[in-house]
Amino acid sequence: MWKRSLTVLAAGLLGIAVGVPAFTQAPAPLTPVPQAPAAVVPATPTGVGALNKADADAWLDGFMPYALARGDVAGAVVVIVKDGQVLTQRGFGYADVAKRKQVDPATTLFRPGSVSKLYTWTAVMQQVEAGKLNLDADVNQYLDFKIPAYEGKPVTLRNIMTHTAGFEEIIKGLLSFDKPVPSLGDVVKRRIPERIYAPGTTPAYSNYATALAGYIVERVSGMSFDDYVDRNIFGRLGMQYSTFRQPLPARLKPFMSQGYELGSGDAQKYEEIGMAPAGSAAISGGDMAKFMIAHLNKGGPLLSPATAAQMYAPQHSDIPAINGMALGFYEQRINGRRSISHGGDTVYFHSDLWIFPEDNVGLYVSMNSNGKDGVARVLRGRLFEEFADRYLPDANKKPPVELPTAKEHAKLLVGTWTNSRRIDSSFAKVIGLIGDTKVSLDKDGRPVIPALTSPGGAPRKLIEVEPFVWQDAYGHERLAAQVVDGKVVRWSFGEVSPFMVWYRTPGALDSAWLMPALLFGVGVVLLTALSWPVGWFTRRRYGAQLALQGESLRTFRAVRGFAWLTLAALVGWMIVITGLEDFESHGSTDGLILLVQILGTLAFFGLFGLSVWNAWLTWKEKRSWFARVWSVLLVLAAFFILWMALAYRLVGFGTEF
Repeated sequence: MWKRSLTVLAAGLLGIAVGVPAFTQAPAPLTPVPQAPAAVVPATPTGVGALNKADADAWLDGFMPYALARGDVAGAVVVIVKDGQVLTQRGFGYADVAKRKQVDPATTLFRPGSVSKLYTWTAVMQQVEAGKLNLDADVNQYLDFKIPAYEGKPVTLRNIMTHTAGFEEIIKGLLSFDKPVPSLGDVVKRRIPERIYAPGTTPAYSNYATALAGYIVERVSGMSFDDYVDRNIFGRLGMQYSTFRQPLPARLKPFMSQGYELGSGDAQKYEEIGMAPAGSAAISGGDMAKFMIAHLNKGGPLLSPATAAQMYAPQHSDIPAINGMALGFYEQRINGRRSISHGGDTVYFHSDLWIFPEDNVGLYVSMNSNGKDGVARVLRGRLFEEFADRYLPDANKKPPVELPTAKEHAKLLVGTWTNSRRIDSSFAKVIGLIGDTKVSLDKDGRPVIPALTSPGGAPRKLIEVEPFVWQDAYGHERLAAQVVDGKVVRWSFGEVSPFMVWYRTPGALDSAWLMPALLFGVGVVLLTALSWPVGWFTRRRYGAQLALQGESLRTFRAVRGFAWLTLAALVGWMIVITGLEDFESHGSTDGLILLVQILGTLAFFGLFGLSVWNAWLTWKEKRSWFARVWSVLLVLAAFFILWMALAYRLVGFGTEF
C-alpha cells in the first residue's frame, strides 16, 4: 500500500442509490457471477494484435503463466474491458496454494491496495456533484478538528486529490495484523502529520490525506465510510464480491485469496489497513471490471458526465513533459495516448489499474505475492507496456534523437537528491540518510538514476529528446526536470512523477559527505572505546601505570565510558530502524524506542562535551603528539555523530513515526 491513492458519495444521487440494492454487511447470499460476454470487435487488427478475446487470451497465456512461475508468484487476476463490456477476465495460478484452489477471476478477492483510493476519490466527487463539498475550500469547514495552515495557506480537497497537501509520510499504524482497527475518525485525529510543503506546490504521496478525504465523506454524508461505499458505489454497480470492511465479512471469507511473500512460501495473515480509505478494499477481478466500465462510460451510474470529465482532467504540474495528476487518478501516458490509472501495494498484494478514456479500454492486474526480487512491480509494468504496444501502438513512433545539449544538461542532474515523499518530524527521518538518490553519469555522459532501471535491473539508457526531457532509448520511460535560473531544482520520471518528485538535498544533510563522516566518527569512537579494555590488559600484562591523575584520569575514564554508551545507542537505533518494516511490532517496541532515545540523547551530548573537555586538558598538559591528535579526532567524531543525531531527529522523545 506504500505505492498510491482513494474516493466517496452525493446526496443528490440518493434517489438512484435507493433504487439499487444496497450492499450491507448482511445481504442476500452471494450468487455466482458468470463472465460477461466478449465485446464485439472488428476483426481488423489495431496493432500487432487485434483487441478481441481470442487474441487477448492467447497473449495472456503466453505472458502470465511463465512470468508467475519464474517470479515465484502464487496467483494473479487480469481483466480487460472494452466498449462497455468485459473483453476477458482471467485467473492464473492459485488463490490458496496449500489447497490447490485456483484463482476465479469473477469471485476470488484480491487486495488492490492503493487502487482502493479510486473508490474514495469517486465518493468525494459524488459529494462535489451533490453540492456538499467544494474542491477549493478549506477542508477544516468539513471537519470536527483542525488541520493547521501552512504559511497561512489551508489544505483543500484539490490539494488532497493531487497529493499536494504538503503532509509528510507516516508509517506507524498504516498496517497491522490481528488487531482491531480504530474508527476512521480516531485514526485521522490521533496523529496529524507535519506539513512540510506549502499546499499546491509539491507532489508528495499521502495515505493520511486520503484517509482524511474518506472521513470528510463520512461527515458530509452522515454515514460511515464503509456504508457509503457499499451503498453508493458497490451497490450501484452490483459489486457483490467487494468490501472495504475490516475484518473481512464472514460471507466473503471463502472467496478471499491468501497473500504470500513468495508463491513457494507460507500463506500470510490478513492485512488490516489503519487508514482504511487509502487501501483496505478486497475486490474480485470481475467486480473491478464493473468499476472500470463505469468510469469509461463517463461515470456511468456513479457520476454525471460533467463531473467525470472534471475528475479525469489534467491538473497543474511544474514538470508538464511527464505524467501528472488528474483528480485522484494519475496519468500514465504511452504511445501518444493518455491513460488514467492507479497502482497499489500491500505487503502481499500488488495491483495496477489503467483505463484509456479515448479508446474505451481498461486493464487491471492484481497479484497475491511480491515474488522473487520484487518481481511483481516489474511484471505489472511489462504487462502494461506490452498491452499498449500490442493493442494501442503508436503508428508514428521513431527512435529517439539525442539533442546536442545532452551532456551539458545531464551534468546539472549530478548530485544527491531527496524524495518529496519523506518523513521529517520523527526519528524515522534517518531513513533518508540511507535512501537519498545519487545521480551520476555513465561512460557516455548520460544520467544514471538508481531507481530507474530496466526490467532486468540494468541502468536505462536515457537520451535527451527535448531540453531537460530524457527518453529511454529502448522503452517508454521518460525523465524530466524543472529548471529555474539555469539550475535543475526538481526532477521525476513517468512511473511516479504524478505524486512524487526529487529535489536537491540540502548540503547539511547530504549523505555524500555525511555518511563518510559518520563512518569516520563511529570508527574513532569504536577505537576509543576499545582502548579502555585493551589498555587495561596491556598495562596489567606489562606492569605499566596510567600516567594520568585527578581530573585528567576522571575525564579519561568518562570519555571511554561514554564512547561505549554511544556505540550502544547507535546499535539500539539500528535495531529500531531495521524493525520499522515489521508492522506487527508497531506499538510493542515503544518501550525500546524511548529507551534508545534516552540513552542516545545522553550519550551523544555527553560524548561531545567530554571530548571537548578532554581535548582542552590534553593540549593544556602538553601530552604526546598522538594523544593530542587523537583528542582532536575524537572531537570531530563526536561532533559528526551528534550532528547526524540532531539533523535526523534521533535526539528527542516520542514513539510516533
